[in-house]
Amino acid sequence: MILAIDIGNTNIVLGCVEGKKTYFIERLSTDKAKTELEYAVSLKNVLELYEIPVEQIEGGIISSVVPQVTELCRSAAEKVIKKPVKVVGPGVKTGLNIKLDDPATAGSDLVVVAVAALNEYTCPQIVIDMGTATTMSVLDQKGSFIGGVILPGLRTSLDALVSNAAQLSQTSLTAPKKVIGKNTLDCMKGGMIYGNAASIDGMIERMEEELGCKCTIVATGGLAKAVIPHCRHDIIIDENLLLKGLQIIYEKNR
Repeated sequence: MILAIDIGNTNIVLGCVEGKKTYFIERLSTDKAKTELEYAVSLKNVLELYEIPVEQIEGGIISSVVPQVTELCRSAAEKVIKKPVKVVGPGVKTGLNIKLDDPATAGSDLVVVAVAALNEYTCPQIVIDMGTATTMSVLDQKGSFIGGVILPGLRTSLDALVSNAAQLSQTSLTAPKKVIGKNTLDCMKGGMIYGNAASIDGMIERMEEELGCKCTIVATGGLAKAVIPHCRHDIIIDENLLLKGLQIIYEKNR
């Protein structure tokens, strides 16, 4: 069993995985003000909550897009499990052929989900990760990572809308019954949910047109369940994609 951690701008996703089994997936808030000890306590509490003995954890691996938190979490995890914890980055083997202008600039989160999708699903693929940002990564017919797009995330868009429009207030991210809203809250919800779904559908169509073929579409991330069911394309939701990718990369670097 290994401890897998993905540090995003809003949340830290963590879980314990072994082979095909995922023991749990949880989310903690990403907080640059927290100390190593505070992260260690949070991690220890989660493991105890799921009754995971640290003696059964053989090691850990981290992917991160928040450099200020990466080392804190690595040190905290090593303090708790008392085993080495790898960080996805330069020098770590992923097995992914990255065909970008500068492969070193590919975010570790994008690399991890692409590695998992390549292992689980047929190519060509469009891999959607919905968090603080919504990313859509493209794997060609040979499984090479050839690029993608970055869109404002669902919650990010809502926060920006509320902060810049005096008469609009925060609302839950649930879809109204109809696209055409008859009150302010339903208009906002419809714009957020159906608007994001339409954006994803539109990007899929443009990407497939550019590639000249149909793709397997896979989605993951904390906000995928809120939006993807309202898309018109056949999209697989795989909540475990990040942890699967981290496990594959861990095994490649034993």
